[in-house]
This record gives sequence, C-alpha cells and structure tokens, in this order.
Amino acid sequence: MPDTRKPSLESLEILGSGIASSDRIAAMLENAQMFRDIEWAQIKTLSGYLQLYRAAPGAILFHEGEKGDFMCIVLEGRLEIRKENSLHVDKTVTAVFPGRSLGEMTMVDGEPRSATAVVIDPSILAVLTQENLLLIMRDKPALAAKLLFKIARLLSQRLRLTSGILVDYLES
Repeated sequence: MPDTRKPSLESLEILGSGIASSDRIAAMLENAQMFRDIEWAQIKTLSGYLQLYRAAPGAILFHEGEKGDFMCIVLEGRLEIRKENSLHVDKTVTAVFPGRSLGEMTMVDGEPRSATAVVIDPSILAVLTQENLLLIMRDKPALAAKLLFKIARLLSQRLRLTSGILVDYLES
C-alpha cells in the first residue's frame, strides 16, 4: 500500500535563498565529513544546489517505507535514525550529529526509505534533492562524479561497520 503522507520537507522551515544563503551553506559545509577534501570552489558551487531548513525537535524528516527524493547534511543539531522491528516497535539505530549526512541510499537506489529520521535537538539541515543532483550531473559533471564517489564511499563504510557489528552479534 503506498504511503500517502505529505513529503516531510513541507513541515520544515526553509531558511532563505540566494547568494547570501549559498555563502552560508558553503561555510557550514566546509566542516562536514563528506566534504573535507573537496576544494572550496566546488563546495561553493555545490551550495548553490542545496537548500537550508530548520527543524524543531520531534519533527519527522522522513518515514521508513516512504519514497525518498532527498538527502541531508546535518549542520546543527541532532537526529535519530529509527528502524521498526518485527513487532512494529521503533528502535533507535544511531544518532546523526553535525557534519554527518543521511538519506543517501534512496538517492542512489531509488528504493523506499530504510528507516525513519527524527529530529531530537533544534537542527539546521542542508538538503540536496534528487532533482538538483540531476542538475549537478548535467551542469557540473566533475562535481557530480566527486559527489557520487563520496556517497558510494560513505555507504561502503557504513556497510563494513554494520557487517562488523553483525559478526560480533552472531558470535555472542
């Protein structure tokens, strides 16, 4: 049965746009883990494709099972990633702190969200939509290649970490 809830970004407060916002986003992105070895000029270019949002505690950024079309970088605040178990009870899987990203999997595979993201502390998020990722691919292919490589590396690191945790769990 399809998810009929409104897209989660509609419930968040958008924080300006234009050149001033682009400069602010770039300055905040510079400290994000994903962009540590990307040149300033490319971060500045990327920031023009992102939008800033403010999210209040308790806001649901996205729900497990819904179609996704954006990823986020947490610039301020804290979110929790929750997954529903076999008894339909949400369990916290991890917390996402400033400099970290979430929502990348759906950008790559187009599958529904694998977990729910809940805002815990007042947060500011930089959001990259799938539509803007496609524009980056068209307009700035070198930047798109670097960004996709970063996402692939991040997903690989998370898979390795999860595999290690699974092995430890199976051994105990």
